[in-house]
Amino acid sequence: MKHTEHCHIAEKKAEAHAGHTKSSWNAAAHATLHCLTGCVIGETIGLMIGVTLGLHPYSSMALATVLAYISGFSLTIFPLMKRAHLPFKSALKAIWLGEAISIGVMELVMNSVDYHMGGMRAGSVGSWQFWQALMIAIPAGYIAAFPVNLWLIGKEMKRCH
Repeated sequence: MKHTEHCHIAEKKAEAHAGHTKSSWNAAAHATLHCLTGCVIGETIGLMIGVTLGLHPYSSMALATVLAYISGFSLTIFPLMKRAHLPFKSALKAIWLGEAISIGVMELVMNSVDYHMGGMRAGSVGSWQFWQALMIAIPAGYIAAFPVNLWLIGKEMKRCH
């Protein structure tokens, strides 16, 4: 089953059982995983560039966050444009707030974990410390963003993609 079909089923269940916690939790789990995918792509590329170039950890965090927003929004906007036949501006308007909040929480936690574990100061992307910090930051970002997405879905500010 494709991700979009699975999300569509989760949305239909949520609509059919308004207020039913399990459906909302399923939709939030899928929305958070989708958000995490975009964040991890941008986060990893940004941190790899920052560590390789020897950037200050705050510069690496800024770069990783910008790239996470770009990849996170791209993974949502372009499929929505195709599926709903929306122009870019309309698709962005439909998703910007929910995505911005979710990605923001995820990035705050992921960068904080990575910073405190020393991944940004590892000196090389070949270092175990770099990858260890990233592998702990990823689930931490998911755990932090899940309740946010649950709330956003409950307030109809975000949908499963």
